[in-house]
Amino acid sequence: MKKPFDPSRVRPATRLVHGGTIRSEFGETSEALFLTQGHVYDSAEQAEARFKGTDPGFIYARFSNPTVQMFEDRIALLEGAEAAKATATGMAAVNAAMFGQLSAGDHVVACKALFGSCRYIIETLLPRFGVQSTLVDGSDLAQWEAAVRPNTKVFFLESPTNPTLEVYDIAAIVAIAKKSGIKVTVDNVFATPMMQSPLALGPDCVVYSTTKHIDGQGRCLGGVILGSKQFIQDNVYQYLRQTGPAMSPFNAWVVLKSLETLPLRVERQTTSAAKVADALATLPGVTKVIYPGRKDHPQYEIAQRQMRGGSTLIAFEVEGGKAGAFRVANALNIIRISNNLGDSKSLITHPPTTTHDRFTPEEKLEMGITDGLLRLSVGLEDPDDLIDDLAQALKTLEWPHDAKIVRI
Repeated sequence: MKKPFDPSRVRPATRLVHGGTIRSEFGETSEALFLTQGHVYDSAEQAEARFKGTDPGFIYARFSNPTVQMFEDRIALLEGAEAAKATATGMAAVNAAMFGQLSAGDHVVACKALFGSCRYIIETLLPRFGVQSTLVDGSDLAQWEAAVRPNTKVFFLESPTNPTLEVYDIAAIVAIAKKSGIKVTVDNVFATPMMQSPLALGPDCVVYSTTKHIDGQGRCLGGVILGSKQFIQDNVYQYLRQTGPAMSPFNAWVVLKSLETLPLRVERQTTSAAKVADALATLPGVTKVIYPGRKDHPQYEIAQRQMRGGSTLIAFEVEGGKAGAFRVANALNIIRISNNLGDSKSLITHPPTTTHDRFTPEEKLEMGITDGLLRLSVGLEDPDDLIDDLAQALKTLEWPHDAKIVRI
């Protein structure tokens, strides 16, 4: 008889292949896909026990599902979390994490530099339900401290931020929060769980869009919330159960299988991103390169302290503002224009006109988003091909404005 697998005794890459597996009586090698809305019970007594929570079995796919649970258990092992709950999308995870913790009359402090939808929840949606919010410069610890009120319940931040890749001192922000009993939620999408482990720095909750690196192949939507068992039980479980943003079993199966290759993909993408960032800094037409792994990054020392690498995203500015950025993006042959990120394919977007389009010019500049800013998500292609593609695209900045761009 083999000993049962103990995920605590193996390293992350092994956990991502074997952790959390539930096998049926058929003994399948790959994890099973349980496409069912509900479950049957042996008796009315068992149904009652399931609903009371004294029998730990499954009830209904809106509450839990065997395939979804495998994904939750496996990513919790990677993140070092006691528990996880999956959601239909990344924004459903952010929404549930915030609304599950807050009531009318509460107050939230968040960094100004956020993904557009995250900032919409913080500064527009929450106030509609009586939750006040304050936005601060995330790199200025004094602003976090000054923003605290007696009714402040949650700090929310991204690090690195979308799209300008600012890196915030998570442990220092947590220390400010804990002095006042404030809970901290960190969006770790850009760093990925391979390059940063926020829970080790003290936050109460970490959220991901699994649509990004965790799927990493442009196939399906999803999100996940991670924290202690107590945090998930008190703030997340009932909110998800009663409101219904459940991850589908099929999507859970897709991202569960994706976890097996996550270390390989992110390590390769990070190595490539570092090489591409260094090359961009030498190319004519580029006025600024922002990459957490470069020594010229404003928070390089913080990144070195709390990250295991610069991760897969690069932000860079080009000459000519919006027209120059569009010219470069349109001239790319390998790198595709898309607002997604973390994909095996390299993707580029112009944040001022896509992910952050709804903000005023003044708000964009306050977040560091200039008209010439481009955000590049580095994929699995050969980095030298990506550098060649960027170099030829940047040459279009030197062409007459009426010149035609030929794509191959």
